[in-house]
Amino acid sequence: MELLNQIIIKLMPMVPKSIIRRVSRRYIAGDYIQDAIRVSQEIMKLNGMTTIDVLGEFVTTREMALKEAEMCSKVLDAIWEHRLDSYLSVKPTSLGIGIDFEFGYSNIRKLVEKANNLGLFVRLDMENSPYTDSTFEVFRKLRSEGFQNVGIVVQAYLYRSESDIKNLAPLKPSIRLCKGIYRESPTIAIQDREGIRNNFKKLLNLILELGLYPAIATHDEPLIKYSIELVEKYKLKREDYEFQMLLGVREERRNELLRLGHRLRVYVPFGEDWYGYSTRRLKENPDIAGYIFKALLFKNG
Repeated sequence: MELLNQIIIKLMPMVPKSIIRRVSRRYIAGDYIQDAIRVSQEIMKLNGMTTIDVLGEFVTTREMALKEAEMCSKVLDAIWEHRLDSYLSVKPTSLGIGIDFEFGYSNIRKLVEKANNLGLFVRLDMENSPYTDSTFEVFRKLRSEGFQNVGIVVQAYLYRSESDIKNLAPLKPSIRLCKGIYRESPTIAIQDREGIRNNFKKLLNLILELGLYPAIATHDEPLIKYSIELVEKYKLKREDYEFQMLLGVREERRNELLRLGHRLRVYVPFGEDWYGYSTRRLKENPDIAGYIFKALLFKNG
């Protein structure tokens, strides 16, 4: 089955978009903000939390970046109005960082300032390596202006991540620790699964040793079990950490962690720009390729 999954992944560019769309519905709340609100409310009924993401990244025009910023602003309004246990996640490139740093920073700052006024939190997502430094620069600049309601992401597959955490430590950031999804050169990123897993463990230990707040973003069972062991080892209180998972992935395990009393946040994306997100997630999770195979078999059903 694993071989079949790998073959499907390689052939994915040839898979009709309609098939990807059908499979992606499990992992994306929908096209509209109302869908993200609905899903967040459903997660809250399970005692879970969410973070809402407007799909869209690597935008190439100021017009599109401003449109993305406007939608992100509406997400903040929705979180506040519906009293959602949620926050906003933003991709810096969707707000113009790749077009012009100051333009992108201005868009992000306005959102963080609005969130701050509403008592809400914003997480800066981490994208691929051309934007790592600029994303950290945005974070540092926001903190230098007094905004404490903003967090960052560190990717375990990057060799630089240990030094990044140590350099950020004086700012006491909330860090979402994930493996990393983008394809990167072997010169800057660990390539083998076990190597990434071991570095994730090392970095999580470092985060806890430094007294920082970890958002443990993984679906990897060995890492989940290891993280629970660390929670017990460091005698962390419930409010000292959280797990994070993607919408539609390992839902049974997600619900079990919630039943065990762990704080857990679900990443809830929505929007019309679903194709790029879907294909990256499908490549990251080869087992999901089985859903594509079934969809291809029954596409006329």
